[in-house]
Amino acid sequence: MSVYRDQMNQSISLNDVPKRIVSLVPSQTELLYHLGMEDEVIGITKFCIHPQQWFESKERVGGTKSVDFEKVKALNPDLIIGNKEENTKEDIEGLKALAPVWMSDIYSLSDALEMIQLLGNLLDKQVEVERLISDIQSEFLSLRKYVNNHELIGKSVAYFIWYDPGFLAGKNTFIDAMLSECGFVNASNEERYPEGDNEALQPDYVFLSSEPYPFKEKHLETYQEKFPNAKVVLVDGEMFSWYGSRLKEAPAYFRKLVERLVENP
Repeated sequence: MSVYRDQMNQSISLNDVPKRIVSLVPSQTELLYHLGMEDEVIGITKFCIHPQQWFESKERVGGTKSVDFEKVKALNPDLIIGNKEENTKEDIEGLKALAPVWMSDIYSLSDALEMIQLLGNLLDKQVEVERLISDIQSEFLSLRKYVNNHELIGKSVAYFIWYDPGFLAGKNTFIDAMLSECGFVNASNEERYPEGDNEALQPDYVFLSSEPYPFKEKHLETYQEKFPNAKVVLVDGEMFSWYGSRLKEAPAYFRKLVERLVENP
């Protein structure tokens, strides 16, 4: 019997390395794929769209905030992996009656790297996660060196995650941490996800995310009218908010985004 701590300082006891895993978080599902857990992952949510072959072939157990308990029970998992923000407290408490539940709680890059390390230990994938963490750290180090020399450092960004009402990613969010990694300052001083469609906000840039609300080209004009002094751009929400193996790709995307903004101010 081995005891493992999660990021909410809860402990779970496992008799062996999990062989039947249900993942309730898209970015962590992608991480499990990266770690080669093809056979072990038996259930995912309808929002776990990466990798596509898993989305098409794995059993879907509802949404991140509306888990189908009967489907999970039928899968007979020996581990359920969730996240404090992505999943509801009620669902998680109920799922604990079905199997051990390991929870992540992520607000920063260091939190994300800790999650990867802890899951690697639990899943007996230490070699794989050490390599992944090293790659992620190297990519972000390169990004920071670039950021320190680009002319947009310190510019403010209003990062919209929803339309009508227009909710922002505020302070104390993983998105806020990623904006900082890019050298930007969050235009919102409020925490979590405040409503931000107001004239008091004076950002240099407005980022319209591809998720959870799928902002499109048609929304650019609307937000340009709301924020006439800002440059409004569409951004890849997965790069800003997915905290698993996607972090290996995110710095290259951030650099290209900044380069594009510098070239087209």
